[in-house]
Amino acid sequence: MNELVSQLRHEYSRESLDESSTAAHPAEQFERWFQEALKAELPEPHAMTLATVDANGKPSARIVLLRGGLPDGLMFFSNYLSRKGVELASNPYASLSFFWPELERQIRVEGKVSPVSAGISDEYFAQRPRGSQIGAWASPQSKPIGSRDELTEHEQRFELEFEGRAVARPPHWGGYLLHAEYFEFWQGRMSRLHDRVCYKLEDGRWKKFRIAP
Repeated sequence: MNELVSQLRHEYSRESLDESSTAAHPAEQFERWFQEALKAELPEPHAMTLATVDANGKPSARIVLLRGGLPDGLMFFSNYLSRKGVELASNPYASLSFFWPELERQIRVEGKVSPVSAGISDEYFAQRPRGSQIGAWASPQSKPIGSRDELTEHEQRFELEFEGRAVARPPHWGGYLLHAEYFEFWQGRMSRLHDRVCYKLEDGRWKKFRIAP
């Protein structure tokens, strides 16, 4: 394995990125790149890695899905009692990253996270497929379970409970908004001399600058 991975190489050569070609506001630049990812028909371009830290400073990361939020930040939904929910309750700062290898691009976003309003969570939950709604009730997310059968039993119980009526949003499930304070737009370049254009929020204004690869 060590020999195998040490020989893996990919030379980035599709495009370049310059400060003068990027938008003045990072949300506009993000939307510009996201539209290009959609046009390229990338698989799940809205998938992003969410990194959080627990009360003892230990990090963890997982993939979540972008569900809106711009220009104020990036929004996602989850179980508030999950590992990520518990960690965000103790340390509300997090980072998000997108990697689109087909475009040789990454986007990193950092900021403080807060729950969205109950109204926003209700509106999004009502749009979810019914199976996903039931699943939000059935899964004690991040908690140990005895078997897959146990999860199936939970699912069947809530299917019966909500039979013939709309599925209400669980009080332990809803949205989060990461209030962006930092964006980095990364474009792969030859010889690992990548382009990295960043935006940092300072005194209510976005400062744009380049950093070394």
